[in-house]
Amino acid sequence: MAIGPRRAGFYVAVLAIGFVVGGFLSTLMDRFLPQGPAKEFFTWTVHPSIGPFHVNLLLVNMTLGPIDLHVSLLALVGVILAYLIARSLF
Repeated sequence: MAIGPRRAGFYVAVLAIGFVVGGFLSTLMDRFLPQGPAKEFFTWTVHPSIGPFHVNLLLVNMTLGPIDLHVSLLALVGVILAYLIARSLF
C-alpha cells in the first residue's frame, strides 16, 4: 500500500492508460461481435466536442479546435481496471 498522497501525474497516467485500453477493447468488440444488442451496448459511445474557437489578436488571427472526445462504456471500464491494477501495484 502507498504511503501519503499520490501525485497528479499518477492519476493522469492511469486515466490515459485506461482510456487507451478501453478504446482498444471497444474497437475489438466492434470488430468481432455479431450484430445485436450486446454489440450496441458495449460499443455505444458519446462524442462531446468543443470548438472551433476563433481568436483575433490584431496581429495574429487563429482558429483553435475543434476538440473531439470519444468515450465508450468499455473506455470507462478500462479506466476502472487501470486504477485497480495501479492501486494494487503501487
